[in-house]
Amino acid sequence: MDVKTGFFFLFSAVLLFAAFRVITARNPVHAVLYLMLSFSQASAIWLLLEAEFLAVALVLVYLGAVMVLFLFVVMMLDVKIDQMRRGFWKHLPLAATLGAIVVFEMAAVLLTGFRVTEEPAVAQAIGEAVEVDNAKALGILLYTEYVYPIQVAAAILLVAMIAAIALTLRERKDSKAIDPAIQVRVRAADRLQIVKVAPTQAVPAAAPEEKKE
Repeated sequence: MDVKTGFFFLFSAVLLFAAFRVITARNPVHAVLYLMLSFSQASAIWLLLEAEFLAVALVLVYLGAVMVLFLFVVMMLDVKIDQMRRGFWKHLPLAATLGAIVVFEMAAVLLTGFRVTEEPAVAQAIGEAVEVDNAKALGILLYTEYVYPIQVAAAILLVAMIAAIALTLRERKDSKAIDPAIQVRVRAADRLQIVKVAPTQAVPAAAPEEKKE
């Protein structure tokens, strides 16, 4: 067994342990941290398989953005674990059924979906004599043959981002937002009012004390 195989088994073991702890950890913050660990180990396995683009994308997208966001959200929310665990056994049959379907589909793809019968189209397009890494080959395909689908996907994501911002900025009764245009047009006369107050009256002198008997 060479060094590469040893690292593969090491990363795989840590990945399986972290994935198991994600679903068994009682603390949601710990579950998110274990999920980040599992993603990092998956990225390392991608590097061993010489899939640099997938490894970097996994680290930047999931570890750098999504998981950090999940961690902050879980830490800020008041998650009541007891109430969440009340319906666990009630929904267990449905969850087990869906899990079995997912495992069956993944097994079918892994066993029959990766049989290479002919030379990949990327190698034919670039040429056998030229050695190109997968990131460059993927970039050539994305910006030549699939440039229009990429632009359509980018437009859809832009619309989704604008819609998400619009949903969060809808009017709320408890919102304290101020229109900047109103702040620019403000005048001192609108904020300051001078009121003429009558002079304070003199305090009447205290009555003399009664003479003691």
